[in-house]
Amino acid sequence: MNSKEFEQHYSGMLCDYVTVMAWSCDGTTLAATSAAGEVVLWQNGSLSTLQTTGKGESVDCVAFSQDGQFLAVGGQDGRVNIWRESELIATLENSPAWVDKLAWSPTCNRLAFSLGRYVQVWDAETREIVVQLNFDSSSVLGIDWRCDGEYLAIGGYRGVKVWNCQDWNDSPYILDIPSASLAIAWSPDGKFLAAGNLDQTLTVVEWNNPEPWVMRGFPGKIRQLAWSEPHTQEGAPLLAVSSVDGIVVWEKQADESLGWSASVLTNHVDVIYAIAFAPKSFLLASAAGDGWICLWQKAQNLSQILTGVSSGFSCLAWHPQGKFLAAGGESGELVLWSKVTPGEGFER
Repeated sequence: MNSKEFEQHYSGMLCDYVTVMAWSCDGTTLAATSAAGEVVLWQNGSLSTLQTTGKGESVDCVAFSQDGQFLAVGGQDGRVNIWRESELIATLENSPAWVDKLAWSPTCNRLAFSLGRYVQVWDAETREIVVQLNFDSSSVLGIDWRCDGEYLAIGGYRGVKVWNCQDWNDSPYILDIPSASLAIAWSPDGKFLAAGNLDQTLTVVEWNNPEPWVMRGFPGKIRQLAWSEPHTQEGAPLLAVSSVDGIVVWEKQADESLGWSASVLTNHVDVIYAIAFAPKSFLLASAAGDGWICLWQKAQNLSQILTGVSSGFSCLAWHPQGKFLAAGGESGELVLWSKVTPGEGFER
């Protein structure tokens, strides 16, 4: 390690374990939630509370709409709360279902959220439910829209189902996996769909190609997936995958018969709970229960270790322009680091 790419910019506290966080698309606001039910906003260097602990029921998912107009949160109480700025404009009551996955369409103000074995899609303009999708085989474990908003992928037991958002009545495409898909993610260019599975495998499908790649040999279940925005010289993004305390970075090869090559990143000594590429970069961040955030330059070399929590890190989120890296702690810490070294990790 020979560089200090980021330095601590802000530190605050929530009442409990920080469950998830998200930036607004313009980067002016960071939303963070806790296991005690809090929703807080970080803006201009200060923290404000949007929702207090209440009954202490966990908030487990948070997302800003693509235009930054709406903020949605869901959690243990079965409610989906939607704010426009600081005004609560809608509460979707779904108790006793636990809402732990939600995602806004990248092209319009439609919100998909999980309800047990179903996903509902709610329209912020009409304030109505557009469709209810039946995943059928299990509770929903993952939701991700493709970048063009034309397809919605839902993961769970027996793999991933992908619905055509232009015709919800069409039968979904099914990526059949003999296990449960715990983490799913479209690549930023919409060309690939990845599923990290309970049976210690990774499945990657190129859209409109019927033969998926299946990668094996992981030490445990796949917890997290992250795609890079830029492409390598071979014309595809990198895919980082975390399993237990290690990370595997997959790079597509030009020769189709070779598929994807793997490189292993090891430094953590506890379970990795979050990984993410910096925007427009191959700089990869990983956060773990050991209390370290590791920064991997070009998704290859460990360049810096960030600390600042009393126990472990639980989540992280990159600023949309890469200016800040935010992370939450198991004991309620909310920490932001600002970038001091331009250009690190961009080329590979």
